[in-house]
Amino acid sequence: MSVVYLKAYLEATRDATFLPTSRDEINTLLDLYLLEKAVYELGYELNNRPDWVEVPIQGIMEILGQAR
Repeated sequence: MSVVYLKAYLEATRDATFLPTSRDEINTLLDLYLLEKAVYELGYELNNRPDWVEVPIQGIMEILGQAR
């Protein structure tokens, strides 16, 4: 579902000036947002469910492994 949403969003905002124009820049921006969310989740789990920190850590590692 996220792919469908993202494609529709990028199509609808194709001529907008608030988004990067190149595919690489858009991918970098999306990776940054995902990393920000994963770091937030890591902090949440550390404060509330320390036994669950492996989940956001795996997400962070995956995002960083895909970094260009």
